[in-house]
Amino acid sequence: MVQYNPKDWITFIFRFHKSDTFRQLLPMMIFIGLYSAGIAYLEIEYWKLSENSHVKNLTVMHTTVGFVLSLLLAYRTNTAYDRWWEGRKLWGALVNNSRNLAIKLSVMLNDENDKKFFRKVIPAYSSVLSKHLLNEEVSMVLFEGLDLEINHHNHRPNQVAKMIVKKANELYKSGKITGEQFIIINSEIQSFTDICGACERIKNTPIPYSYSAFIKKFIFFFVMTLPFGFVFSLGYYVIPVVVFIFYVLASLELIAEEIEDPFGSDANDLPMTKIASNIKKHVEELL
Repeated sequence: MVQYNPKDWITFIFRFHKSDTFRQLLPMMIFIGLYSAGIAYLEIEYWKLSENSHVKNLTVMHTTVGFVLSLLLAYRTNTAYDRWWEGRKLWGALVNNSRNLAIKLSVMLNDENDKKFFRKVIPAYSSVLSKHLLNEEVSMVLFEGLDLEINHHNHRPNQVAKMIVKKANELYKSGKITGEQFIIINSEIQSFTDICGACERIKNTPIPYSYSAFIKKFIFFFVMTLPFGFVFSLGYYVIPVVVFIFYVLASLELIAEEIEDPFGSDANDLPMTKIASNIKKHVEELL
């Protein structure tokens, strides 16, 4: 995730990072510029259309359709940001629930071996969940000193959660914790699976294809018809104007595409690995 100072305007304006939309759209912007130049040449030099040509009235359509397009893009970006923010809230809840579980266990348990088990397995859940959402393999180094084998063909976070519940049940049966205490920590353990399921819902349910495809087509045909009407009022200046309009509209769509799946490796995705390492640090401090 990109770390930045929101008050540093100059840096924002003149710095281009690897995920900047300008770099991604540059080939298409060059094409749009050449296309606009071709339309301007045909209308001004070749066809020599007069000011009374009906083609000039196309700007009326662009005014109306542009308003509709702006509403669609606003809804698109808001929906994508809601998904990103929900993912951040879920990982924030995982941090808090991991701390709460560690705090309660640190008070309830007296055996150092039991504390050592939870000291390793609670952070392991967040690490496995981050790799699960990134579709990465889980390294055995992650479980150093912990008797936990992961079957990569089965649901990996569930295997870690099962191990935690199994250990808690053993503590209850052996009398190390009471029934009330078992119920208290069980609610925290259950929240892990709830958070995992919510993250998978965001990960596995993208914006409907037809909606995303329609917006892309809408932007493309809107921009491709812009030069026809604006040539009469802008002349060859229509080239940078149309390129800029395309850059703004297409950038909004690209940004929405990037943040609608917050569990990835893009520059603006959630720093799950960093959050998992913070959970490990806090749990080790508590236990």
